[in-house]
Amino acid sequence: MNNLNSVLLEGNLVKDPERRDMEGHGPLVKFSIAVDRSYKDGQERIKEVMYMLIETWGKLAENCGTFLKKGRKVRVVGRLRQNRWEEDGKIRSRYSIVAEHVEFVPERRTEEKQIGCDEEGAKDTGEVEMFLDEEAFRVPDEDMEDDGEVVL
Repeated sequence: MNNLNSVLLEGNLVKDPERRDMEGHGPLVKFSIAVDRSYKDGQERIKEVMYMLIETWGKLAENCGTFLKKGRKVRVVGRLRQNRWEEDGKIRSRYSIVAEHVEFVPERRTEEKQIGCDEEGAKDTGEVEMFLDEEAFRVPDEDMEDDGEVVL
């Protein structure tokens, strides 16, 4: 029986995603997001920022590599993963999030961009709807063997 390991994050990409084709495992796309939180400590407003590494595999990786760019807001549902290795006689580790679902949050409209109609008179709301089959958002973690850390 597996223990609960679930993560939900929302943040902005700090740089463009990096893609790598992993022999026997398909595409891997990694990107980092900045997740911020603010709170009040007395009269002072405190802002914390965490930078989280996100890994995507398969069709989800292809979609993230194609559609995500620096600054884009995303919601990520996945699981926490700890990679361990030995370096200079010391055990090192790094945490990352293996994404099972990535939601591309619609970009905000600027005042310069006007809402209009298309040729058939349908109202253009400026939002992009994407219909992807559910398999695109599945991580093949049961079919893949975890042989350690993947380094870009």
